[in-house]
Amino acid sequence: MSSIIVKKTGTAKATKAPEAAAAARGVTRRLAPEEREQLIVQKAIKYFATYGFSASTRELAKEIGVSQPLLYRYFPNKDALADRVFHEVYLSRWNPEWEDILRDQARPLHERLLEFYQQYGRVILKSDWIRIFIFAGLTREGINNRYLARLRERVFDVVLTEMRRQFKVADPTPQQYEDEIEFIWGMHAAIFYVGVRKWIYGMPVPKDLDRLIAQKVEAFLDSAPSVLKRIRKA
Repeated sequence: MSSIIVKKTGTAKATKAPEAAAAARGVTRRLAPEEREQLIVQKAIKYFATYGFSASTRELAKEIGVSQPLLYRYFPNKDALADRVFHEVYLSRWNPEWEDILRDQARPLHERLLEFYQQYGRVILKSDWIRIFIFAGLTREGINNRYLARLRERVFDVVLTEMRRQFKVADPTPQQYEDEIEFIWGMHAAIFYVGVRKWIYGMPVPKDLDRLIAQKVEAFLDSAPSVLKRIRKA
């Protein structure tokens, strides 16, 4: 019996020895190309969120911790890397189920809108989301335009259609439609601005964001019937 135990213990030590020796020498596992690319993207997100988009590819490579030739192997220029960051931060975090929530006419509108904005707030009110969006608005117009076009089509237009149906308001003229868009922008921007206060201005914000978002959504819907009718009279 004792000889069997000795053999098992010896096998375990032999198995662990190469790993321990490699760790002692400071040797790290070679990353697969997909892992290396994802690591570059994550570091680029952190860099752009901190410093914006003004850095050259040489500076980016240095800050990210790779050589410039290696960076070019994955991204031929800064625009390509910025596009990947846009996809990672904005498109990959967009939940298609949000659109189903907003269109579900079996549920009250206030319930749908509240659920959407509370989920949406948990995604966008983050440092990288807010700061990259602000930097992009100043120096990289394309990122914001693409995202805001999606927001208008998949959220604003859907919510306005549901509001007209619920409050029995006629379809708008082109000018009335633009007025409605400005109305919904007021509520959406109020939620976005919570992130600006925290991640741009460094100001404290309420800890219970769900409660704060609920207040803004309820205020929006409470005023919606009169505002939509007033827009029709203007």
